[in-house]
Amino acid sequence: MIFDILTLFPGMFSGPFDESIIKRAKEKQLIDISLHNIRDWAVDRHQTADDAPYGGGAGMVMKPEPLAACIESVKALHPESTVVLTSPQGRRLTHRVATELTQKPGLIIVCGRYEGIDERIRSIYAEDDISLGDFVLSGGEIAAMAIVDSVTRLIPGALGSSDSAESDSFGDGLLEYPHYTRPPEFKGLSVPPSLLSGNHEFIRKWRRKESLRKTRTLRPDLLSKVTLTREDRKLLAEIEQEEAHGR
Repeated sequence: MIFDILTLFPGMFSGPFDESIIKRAKEKQLIDISLHNIRDWAVDRHQTADDAPYGGGAGMVMKPEPLAACIESVKALHPESTVVLTSPQGRRLTHRVATELTQKPGLIIVCGRYEGIDERIRSIYAEDDISLGDFVLSGGEIAAMAIVDSVTRLIPGALGSSDSAESDSFGDGLLEYPHYTRPPEFKGLSVPPSLLSGNHEFIRKWRRKESLRKTRTLRPDLLSKVTLTREDRKLLAEIEQEEAHGR
């Protein structure tokens, strides 16, 4: 998959994209990431990419000319790629959205800065708008990193095990079950006996139950969005009974 990132600060990506899963995915040629400095398309000697907003007010707005030229240049190289704006007004980045984006041949991610981009860029070029949540960041670079990371880990071969992405939180619509490793006891807390039993069915059922328990406690809204099996409903009934008795 091809990622083209349009930014005023390409240096921000040198660390996150050179480590861990992203690095390995690049080495396996599962993804290709190119950074494009929007200032390179500015026409003045100061490489101006922002200006004061019409109507007054604080802050600056990203100018349309260099950004449009940058988008058009990259789009000419990868015409099948989807132009995505990082913006607080975009749809929320979720596991479902990340899964949807993996079906695209490529993404051209435009990182907003300052007070935002000239609205005419959105009107002419934007094919998608994505937000990380209801909070303000200094720019879209962090959002672009999150998009690339969340999409890459869903690409077959990017993770060490194909089961990893499926068992992640939100992989099946629920939060992930708790994890434990050695030692079996730490500061007076023991690993749940089911995980030490060696019985795969016990382990599977414990993990599913704890996934349901965590989701019910921390994100009950998610339970209404997933299709629960008969076993799930039975496990939820057990959880409710345990909590009623002060488990």
